Amino acid sequence: MEFKELKKKKEGDLHKMLNESRDKLRDLRFKDANKQLKDIREIRRVRNLIARILTLLHVEKADKPKNDAKDIVVEQES
Repeated sequence: MEFKELKKKKEGDLHKMLNESRDKLRDLRFKDANKQLKDIREIRRVRNLIARILTLLHVEKADKPKNDAKDIVVEQES
């Protein structure tokens, strides 16, 4: 899946795709270990997809405004 297509998805859909991709990667690794996997490059494709999804999720998380305690000034009694 292209990065442009992933950008259009909602955060919930990205999390769902991430879980599905991780499950698929696990299955591909088991198949590879048992010499049942025909296309080894599929592992690379799924890993790259996972990386793209995680990148988007982290970028969205970084873009959200932060409500740190540093921004709040609390007056103390002397």
